[in-house]
Amino acid sequence: MFRPRLASLPTHALRVALTVVLLGSTASTLAVPMPGWVPVNGDANLWTDSTGACLMREDRSGQAFPTFTSPDDARAFAVKLQVSLDRRLDSVVTQPVDRAGTWGVLAAYNYQEGGETYRVSQLYLSDRGILRTITGSAAGAGPCVNAMRDFIRYLAN
Repeated sequence: MFRPRLASLPTHALRVALTVVLLGSTASTLAVPMPGWVPVNGDANLWTDSTGACLMREDRSGQAFPTFTSPDDARAFAVKLQVSLDRRLDSVVTQPVDRAGTWGVLAAYNYQEGGETYRVSQLYLSDRGILRTITGSAAGAGPCVNAMRDFIRYLAN
């Protein structure tokens, strides 16, 4: 059974994405992201679907991160993030996303590890001024992929 190795991805991806900012990862708790998903090895920050084809992880850094109150502010950060990610990752796309009057930034890109290419969706949010990310990863097009991407794009907050 295929299991994407996402456990090391978020810390790596955050370091790449925020090269200007030193980032230290600490844990927070992601509620069960979707029906049928379970925590990996009891880790409340790392979830997998029932097939093991998709993984989702939540990280909170100690790094300050602004709360975007307009789409223009979020878009400005998205452009900077895209430039930073484009240096080391493939097929990078970023965009602002609305979260009930505040704004986050969604990034999607390809990440290669161990001969596999993973399609990653990563949501950057401000949690009371601290950077919080929700990252989903999959290699391939299993039945969980679109639901995971939709969750990150529209529902995760």
